[in-house]
Amino acid sequence: MLVFGAALSLVLIFLTVDPWLDQVGFLAGGFDVHVYRDGAWKIYNDHPLYTETTHRDLSYTYTPFSTLIFLPLLGIPFEAVTNTWLAVNICVLYVCVLLCWRVLGHRLTWRLAGMSALLTATCMFLEPVRTTLYYGQINLVLMALILWDFSRPERGRLRGIGVGLASGIKLVPLYFVAQFLVLRQWRAALVAASTFVLTIVIAWIALPDDSKQYWTKTFFQSDRIAPDTQPANQSIRGTIAHLTGHQVPQWLWLLLAVPVAVGGLLLAAALYNRGERLLTVTVAGLTSCAVSPFSWNHHWVWFLPLFIYLVQRAETSPRWWSAVGFLYLATGAWSYHWNDTWVVVGWFLFPPSWPISQILLNCYVIVYAIIIGCVLYRLRTRPVLSRA
Repeated sequence: MLVFGAALSLVLIFLTVDPWLDQVGFLAGGFDVHVYRDGAWKIYNDHPLYTETTHRDLSYTYTPFSTLIFLPLLGIPFEAVTNTWLAVNICVLYVCVLLCWRVLGHRLTWRLAGMSALLTATCMFLEPVRTTLYYGQINLVLMALILWDFSRPERGRLRGIGVGLASGIKLVPLYFVAQFLVLRQWRAALVAASTFVLTIVIAWIALPDDSKQYWTKTFFQSDRIAPDTQPANQSIRGTIAHLTGHQVPQWLWLLLAVPVAVGGLLLAAALYNRGERLLTVTVAGLTSCAVSPFSWNHHWVWFLPLFIYLVQRAETSPRWWSAVGFLYLATGAWSYHWNDTWVVVGWFLFPPSWPISQILLNCYVIVYAIIIGCVLYRLRTRPVLSRA
């Protein structure tokens, strides 16, 4: 089954869309990694980070600390950056799959390593994963840091460092600090928060002007990323904007996002108390995407650990393959050809003339709601989830 899935995934990736096609081809992207590299170039050459644009006139939106992490990219020739980062990301994707098995309590064996390679190939067709690879994004690296934390012993001294580093690069993972608190893992929460603060201090010492600009001005410019109505904004705020056709007032977004954020924390805690470690971190990751002010479609890489979780369930109970299939269909990189040279990929970009376009436009938030509904139902009907 896994061999077939991996082969089908690679066929879909390379045959449904020309891999070298400009704008969408799997091997023709790398926009964001060049933004990262330009950000590193700016601080290395004493240019302002947030008041000047970077690659293709895109603004730099990550923290000042992130540019320090990206400095090694300057050692890679410009023309080799895209493919080098693609290779790194595929390796990180494989590491994420292995970490998922680790969180599930499995020991690494040759069989598990081989199965993980097949799952890695299969998951490359999940749209958030495909676009992360295509754009040269850092989502998989951040997820690997968080999964590494949750794979460590609950009282481990290093538990929390991964979340802190991920938050220092991009702020959304701060949600997992709150998750540690709800789980009453005080040491991990303290380590994560301290690590995050340390990243701010290090960046402020190294980049005082850029740090001041970011934390006093840029941080508050939510429209710097893109308009709320952007189709790729797969968040609660984006859903409201899609339905109304307007920017969403802050109060309305908070009115909906705060209860969902709190509910996600409590639900993840309930799962953790029932031994569902991987499902805990997955629900938290998906919820962080849902409540974020702006979540690009490629931020939803948290469908990956859910996919691994469902595959593990299906190994012992075949009826779970239906859930695996639903997730794959709902989040796959399905393409639609406008013409010979232009292709859109992902349900949320399908033609607005379609009768169900308003549903497809918010597909990830809808899938998230279905997942939460299924988890709540299972919590209610089967108190101990770890039993198949």
